[in-house]
Amino acid sequence: MRPFAAFGLLALLAAAPALAQDAGQIARVQRGESCPRCNLFQADLSNRTLKGLNLSGSRLRQADLSLAIMNRTSFAGADLRDVNAYGGVFSSATFSRANLTNATFVGTYLQGANFAGATLTGANFSGAEMNHARGLTQRQLSGACGDPATTLPAGLRIPACR
Repeated sequence: MRPFAAFGLLALLAAAPALAQDAGQIARVQRGESCPRCNLFQADLSNRTLKGLNLSGSRLRQADLSLAIMNRTSFAGADLRDVNAYGGVFSSATFSRANLTNATFVGTYLQGANFAGATLTGANFSGAEMNHARGLTQRQLSGACGDPATTLPAGLRIPACR
């Protein structure tokens, strides 16, 4: 193996653990502690009541937030790609500047949630209650999908999921 190729492989392997989840940080959040900028990749936070946490800037990609109650929690600037938040309650939560690409918010309660500047591409909001959500634009919603049971602020619409 060439020296440069070996060095590149070693550098890649050394960087890999930085991308894995941090079990200690996940345990902190499961106990109800805030954890801004934490690595919560694939964390299981389902069926938990975790109100008012600061998870801003955290990596929650592929996390399970289904049936969680996370009112007033800040996800500002967080990575929520591919998250499952089925049936969760996120009233007055902050998703500003968060990446919710391909997230599932089916049947989720999002009244008063702030979506200013959030990326919603591919997000599924079927049956979500979000008629009092803030910061939503038609441009954001055009990249997401929902169904006839999805409630939105007046004047906004969402394409049907296929």
